[in-house]
Amino acid sequence: MERQIVMDSSSSSDLVREMMEVIETVGSYAGFRVTQRKECLNLVRRLTLLVPLLEEIMELDYSVSGLGLNSLLNLKKALLGAKKLLKTCNYGSKIYLAMESEAVMCRFHAVYHKVNHALDDIPFDKLGVSIEVKEQVELMRMQLKRAKRRTDTQDMELAMDMMVIFSKKDERNADIAILERLANKLELHTIAELKAEKTAIAKLVKQRGGYNETMHQIVDLLGKFKQIAGIDETVSLDGPISTRTPQTCQSPLVPHEFLCPITLEIMTDPVIVATGQTYERDSIRKWLNSNHRTCPKTGQTLENLSLAPNFALRNLILQWCEKNNLELPKKDSYASSVNYSAEIMEEISSLVLNLSSSQPNVRRDAIVKIRMLSKENPENRIFIANDGGIPRLVQLLSYPDSNIQEHTVTALLNLSIDETNKRLIAREGAIPAIIEILQNGTDEARENSAAALFSLSMLDENKVLVGNFNGIPPLVALLKNGTMRGKKDAATALFNLSLNQANKSRAIKAGIIPPLLHLLDDKNLGMIDEALSILLLLASHPEGQNEIGRLSFIETLVEIIRNGTPKNKECAVSVLLELGLNNSSLILAALQFGVYEPLREISISGTNRAQRKANSLLQHMSKCEHIP
Repeated sequence: MERQIVMDSSSSSDLVREMMEVIETVGSYAGFRVTQRKECLNLVRRLTLLVPLLEEIMELDYSVSGLGLNSLLNLKKALLGAKKLLKTCNYGSKIYLAMESEAVMCRFHAVYHKVNHALDDIPFDKLGVSIEVKEQVELMRMQLKRAKRRTDTQDMELAMDMMVIFSKKDERNADIAILERLANKLELHTIAELKAEKTAIAKLVKQRGGYNETMHQIVDLLGKFKQIAGIDETVSLDGPISTRTPQTCQSPLVPHEFLCPITLEIMTDPVIVATGQTYERDSIRKWLNSNHRTCPKTGQTLENLSLAPNFALRNLILQWCEKNNLELPKKDSYASSVNYSAEIMEEISSLVLNLSSSQPNVRRDAIVKIRMLSKENPENRIFIANDGGIPRLVQLLSYPDSNIQEHTVTALLNLSIDETNKRLIAREGAIPAIIEILQNGTDEARENSAAALFSLSMLDENKVLVGNFNGIPPLVALLKNGTMRGKKDAATALFNLSLNQANKSRAIKAGIIPPLLHLLDDKNLGMIDEALSILLLLASHPEGQNEIGRLSFIETLVEIIRNGTPKNKECAVSVLLELGLNNSSLILAALQFGVYEPLREISISGTNRAQRKANSLLQHMSKCEHIP
């Protein structure tokens, strides 16, 4: 017999007050990570609907006992679970929360279940809860029940970007664009954000009891984000950051204006940017070379990228150091660094003019040199665009020489890494010409055309343009008949383009399904995950469901679920789940092909994501007939 717990009115008021404080605390959180922000705000909004209920219970002048007390204790436990989850989404590692977004979603649904379960047992009538409040609580419960797992377009883009960064073997400039895109999506592009992320990761490692493969991936990605942000430092979670800055001065007596706003180190070579702000030369150059065109301190767009030595401030710093017996390191290449940008700008201006030369050799040499310079660093890409290089290069895409076309499309690929250049290249009418080279160019030109379309299609408006200019069919052809690298470029571009609903239909009509199925059959290509990622997108489209949902494909999925690598299994289960949610007969077909046992094994020992997908699929199967 269950023991009755009795609590006097003051004690029950304390319990209710604690729950109200939990709701107030989660309502004060203001930094929810972008990958869970929508779900967090929804949960907080739903929890606040409980406040009127708690206020009425607090006003009771009699004791709460038995089931009423148990239900309140269970509700408190559920609210504490919600608080813990929301705190993680407010202060946790942004990279980790992006990698484990589906696991976090499972935690949200567990919280929903616990809150609903606790509310199930509350004896509203015995507690004298008003009808209005009872209806409000019921509304919240219905919202929790209707909350379903979702896969937004942004989440899919994020998942694909993560997959490319962690699994792509060939290091090329397109990866830099993906890194910048990831940094922007995760809001990890300012110095303050990156420092906060480092602290969050250090806490996560401590909680996990040390490093594992996932932690190493997170730390590695953080290091890459720091590099593209222009912070030249080694990420160490066991101690202070180790930088290559000549000397750190931590004395609180150092005048604030002597410290570089980026590194917070005393400046040895201060320079002034277009906004009038002063920075250490090496630090601001790294910032500019990381594709930034803004002043780090003010956020203003820089009218130009010139750096003027701040001799007056440098003399003041030297005088202060002499007075305080501090010797600054001497720089050997000071004079040469001052003239570096001017020399490059002069060279680029000359090369851009030579792109229109009537002499074929001069024009060809200029294109080759611009291709090389556009690959070297972000600053060069900005200089080339500012000097009018993009319109001239776009004109040369149609030049009747395959070598000229190859060098030109590759130069535009490099230039397209810059976000502003993406728009300029498309505005100049490059996309139809790039598609033409994709159809008829050399192997390398076709590969780099596909990579260029991938880079340009980072912008949603360019996704539409590529589709409207009939760029999908030649990408499908490259996926089918291209070299190994060509197939990978085509797959990446097609995935990105298929995030647009109209392009999904175009890809299906262009015959994308057969080459994707071939990639699943040919294990030597090593592109099963890429193929399944695209198929997962197409499976959400009605035409894709009809095209993919054939028995032979279901049998192939079951085979991968049974014998594939852990990552293969994870992707295959995801596709089967997407198809099965729209067509239960496909689930029955998978059962006939023997998916149940390997699926149950994955639900226990697969990757985290595979386990979650497998459990969802098993739950869905339980609603179907003829389950073993």
